[in-house]
Formats: sequence, C-alpha cells, structure tokens
Amino acid sequence: MAERDVRQVRETGNSGRARAKARQDGDLPGVWVAYGTLLGHLRKRADLNQQALGQAIGYSLEQVASVEQGRRPAKQAFTEAAERVLDARGVLEVLQPDVDRAKLPQFFRNFAAVEAEVLSRFSYDPLLVPGLLQTEAYARAVFAGHCPPFGEEIVDQHTEARLGRQKLLTRDPMAELSFIIGEEALRNPVGDPEVMRGQWQRLLVAGALRNVEVQVMPTGAGFHVGLDGPFVLVETKDLRRLGYIEAQEIGCMVSEPADVSGFASRYGKLRSQALNTHDSARLIERLAGET
Repeated sequence: MAERDVRQVRETGNSGRARAKARQDGDLPGVWVAYGTLLGHLRKRADLNQQALGQAIGYSLEQVASVEQGRRPAKQAFTEAAERVLDARGVLEVLQPDVDRAKLPQFFRNFAAVEAEVLSRFSYDPLLVPGLLQTEAYARAVFAGHCPPFGEEIVDQHTEARLGRQKLLTRDPMAELSFIIGEEALRNPVGDPEVMRGQWQRLLVAGALRNVEVQVMPTGAGFHVGLDGPFVLVETKDLRRLGYIEAQEIGCMVSEPADVSGFASRYGKLRSQALNTHDSARLIERLAGET
C-alpha cells in the first residue's frame, strides 16, 4: 500500500475514533465543529493530509485530527500557524475568540460575550477571588475541586478560557473595572500557600492599573447589602446597563431596568462600606507577609 494511502487510512481511523469519543462526551460546541470543518477544507485545498499539516505547524496527527473533528479547540498558536501555512487570510483567526469562549462553562458563555465588550464592569465577590483576577494556579485549583469532578482536559480548557477573559483588564479602549472582594475570599486557602501568595500578589498588581479598583469588604463589617450574594453590574458599548447573578452553575442576566437600578444602588452602598483601595492594598500586603 502506498505511503499516502496508509496515511489516509490512519486519518480515517483517527476520525472515526474522534467521532466515537465525541458521542461519549456529548454535544460539542458548534463553533469548534465549524472551525474544524473549515480547517479541513483549507487543508484539502492546499493538498495536504493531516500528518503533513501537523508537521508544517508543529502539531501531531492526532492533534490536527481532533481539531478537525471539533473534539479539541484550537489554541491561538495553532491558529496562527495554520493561517500561515494554509494562506487562510484571517478566516480561522476571526473564529478564535468564539472558539476560546466555548471553553467556558455553557451557562456562562452568553454573559462572557457581553463582558468582553463592556465599557464598565463592577462586581462583588464574597467567597472567591473573581475570575478576572485569578492566577492560573488559583483558577486551576478552583476547577480541580469541581463536583462532580472534571477530567484534566476540561480543567485545562476552563482554566485557559478564564485566563483569556482577563484581556479585559488591559484592553484598548480601557474598560472601567471595580472589584469588591470579601476578606473571607482572601483568607480561604484555595490551593497551597504558594498559590495564595501568588494570588495576593496578582491582586496588588491588578489594583495598581489605572482602570482597576480593588476593595476588600472586611470580616466583621456587620450587616451589609452584599450578604444576599455575589453580583455583577455592567454597562455595554451601546450604553445599556445589565446585571448578572450566578450560583451553583446557574447564571442569569438581568435586564429589567428597575432590577438593574437596584444592583447599582447596592453596589454604591457596598463601595462606601468596604475598605478604600489604599487600605485594601495594605490588608492584602499583610496577608502576603504572613505566609
């Protein structure tokens, strides 16, 4: 059998195994499937098999086959290399943000699409450091503790997607960002002491950005309006205000003006009750110094 035929048989076998795995895993994100279909079309147009494409861009045959089947999302480096080798002229690159967003938990994806383009975002997080400020190690520890347990590949994908959201912190044009974090979230050891030290340092660095404010709601503050739970308030690029609440993997966007106005009032009250940004930074520095 000719070498080309052997490679085609191997590719077909890989594709069959990928489809079987996809059926085991349940529905795949549509954008991964669309990206994979387009990648396969561009590869065939360039008269390359999967192994040849993999060699040209620095990935294995299995990795290329998995992306084409929509079973594995393409990373930015994969897309950049495929764009160059296949002369794709941006048709893969334009899908990359949606490919990345589909790594997020399904219940969060709609809000993530809104969040990426907001003019402002204000959040109150009493129990965990907010995702936009998490280090990779902290985020990985959060996802590794999921119940029921995630597989390692899902932990990787969710972690990558969470870190990808953090482009909002340094995006141009800048978004105005405010984070009020419960002191309990800062003291609760998620991961080992090294993970927490890195997380505290990350908060100090983020809080020094011109467009970012980090405040701490101290333990023992007594009753305050955040005791009902976490929430997010955003202003979109078309000047609409929306709220978002989430608990136990159920997320809900709030658009009713009266409800959103209530979010804004409560957030203003929380800002006045939390430590100011200077005192918050000093508290975080003390925590980092205690370990």
